[in-house]
Amino acid sequence: MLWFGARGAAVFMPVFHSPDFDLIADWGAGVARVQVKTSTCFRNGRWEVAVCTRGGNRSWSGLVKYLDPSRYDYLFVLVADGRRWFIPAPAVGGTSSILLGGPRYADYEIEAGTPIQVATPTLDSAPPWRDTRAVKGTRL
Repeated sequence: MLWFGARGAAVFMPVFHSPDFDLIADWGAGVARVQVKTSTCFRNGRWEVAVCTRGGNRSWSGLVKYLDPSRYDYLFVLVADGRRWFIPAPAVGGTSSILLGGPRYADYEIEAGTPIQVATPTLDSAPPWRDTRAVKGTRL
């Protein structure tokens, strides 16, 4: 949202669930429906970005939802090191994932932003709702 606002766009978010785009950007000449994706997956010198949805909760039916380029105008991607891409929907070539950082999407890379801060859990850390002072045989 900050990137769009810094370039003079009015930014709007859907009030309720929107399966096809995450925000709308308006530069005054019409609106652009934008799907936003992030990734922290770096393999073989490329950023792997999932462009499909595979549920997200325990009641997942097994159906995979793929991005339909007719239902959004741009894909905005932010990866862990702060690199960003603004890709027109017709140029998005993958069905389940795309690889960024190589020549295919190089023309759509924009200036880098703030890196994603990834929390690294430790084996001895407890969930915040669990009282680590509990003793075996006592109730929490």
